[in-house]
Amino acid sequence: MDINRFKGESLKDTSVLTGSSFLVALTVVLNFFRIIISNTNQILFSYLGVALAGFLYGPIVGGLVGGLADILGFLIKPSGPFFIGFTLNAILSGIIYGLFFYKKKPTLLRVLVCSLVEGIIINIILTPIWLNIMFGASIFAIPRIVKFFALLPLKVILIYFILNLVSRVKSINN
Repeated sequence: MDINRFKGESLKDTSVLTGSSFLVALTVVLNFFRIIISNTNQILFSYLGVALAGFLYGPIVGGLVGGLADILGFLIKPSGPFFIGFTLNAILSGIIYGLFFYKKKPTLLRVLVCSLVEGIIINIILTPIWLNIMFGASIFAIPRIVKFFALLPLKVILIYFILNLVSRVKSINN
């Protein structure tokens, strides 16, 4: 394992800086494509850019891409009040994706387990806490849990497809 990339030293590498900057921009753009269900429920696709950052560059860069994309996305097109808890969610998502995918083959089981871990920590535990702090929303919300498990197959398929596609392209270029 390249310990320098795990520590974030790779940010000194121009190709990593360029690639991660592209992934921040991609994540922000993907965040504009959302399906709104209610004021607090929506289907997002920005996780694809963050998962790709974790896969290509590791947990530190993945976390940075997630956090920067969240802040930049808010500055470009705010969809509510800024709350640092959601930025923390984005950073943690990038770290989790990096821990599961960096320098590892993206198998369907690995993507499923990663999506479960990331989703339970972010969507089922942390997000309700942030929504409770901000709006007094219930911490235990059945619709949020149902939505998470209903969308899990789509998320797994999309991440699996994208990571394997990028993996194949990477192996052709090497």
